Amino acid sequence: MSGHLLDIAVTGLAAISAAGVGTEALRAAVADGTSCLAPVPEEILGEGGHRWGKADAFRAADFMPPLKARKFDRCSLLATVAAGMALKDAGLDPRESDPTRIGIALGCGFGGIANSVELLSGYFTKGVEGLVPMLFPNTVPNAPASNASIEHGLKGPNVTQVQRFCSAEAAFQMACRFLEEGRADVMLTGGVDELNAPMLQGFHAMGQLRRHARGFGEGSGILVLERRGDALRRGAAVRGTVSGIRTVGFIPPGAEAAGSARLVGAATPDLVSLSGTAGDIPWLREGLAGGRIEIAPLVGRSLAMGGLALVALFSLLPDGAAGLHLAASPEGPFFAIEVVGGSPA
Repeated sequence: MSGHLLDIAVTGLAAISAAGVGTEALRAAVADGTSCLAPVPEEILGEGGHRWGKADAFRAADFMPPLKARKFDRCSLLATVAAGMALKDAGLDPRESDPTRIGIALGCGFGGIANSVELLSGYFTKGVEGLVPMLFPNTVPNAPASNASIEHGLKGPNVTQVQRFCSAEAAFQMACRFLEEGRADVMLTGGVDELNAPMLQGFHAMGQLRRHARGFGEGSGILVLERRGDALRRGAAVRGTVSGIRTVGFIPPGAEAAGSARLVGAATPDLVSLSGTAGDIPWLREGLAGGRIEIAPLVGRSLAMGGLALVALFSLLPDGAAGLHLAASPEGPFFAIEVVGGSPA
């Protein structure tokens, strides 16, 4: 979709993060530059000096009965609740619309890990008798999108992207494509990831905790997308519009200037959002005027935290202002999403 022009409206936003539950908590943390990361308990890693962004304010019981919540893994709980918040923010009730025209495309990097650990631990310690069947459906990364669609009655396209640190951006791009091609009228998109001790222990074993896995976080950022004309016809409050998406799969050494030119192009954003490892790449972030948002030091980073970064960008972007969301993984891909804040003229 490199260089492709879009006309997609953002009509709903939702956020659950280490900053708290709701977009206002995330917006306040970014506006104040307040870090919500906390020390990782030393007993998890056998050493101190590490921080993480747990969404400790999130309580599933605040949104659904405990017996229902028990059926979901944590990642699915985060996605399901955030999806409901985003639909409400957009003024949409799937029961009052054609549910086959409402879909979800979600980025998810680590969904199912905790349930996989529990499932396999039972098998390795007790054999087949130790397997818990109800755990199995939630051991895969597409469980959050699937559970969210079942809970809210979404029967349109349902896709999960796992694309390293650009998982949410890859899902966002696909959601825009579904709208453009008329496969759906409304798409929920963004990202979700959970955070648990086995993840950090795995990163520690690979020597990654002080590199790309430093300050990992969890949460979910969900956006509701519609074709702009459809949003205006139903009288929706438009939070912003998506005007273009540019992607580059790989930028070899020595081609950084060309890669930057292809991604940023002639864009002159008033506000730039950096996600994934984009903030660690000097040639990508240098030369960009305007303000910057980087949520990783505030609520943590993860493979699908680009959803929260996009929510923060739209929450802080003034009406009519130009925004640019840049995301990168260490060896690629790279994403540049151009947006405009507020309702169109």
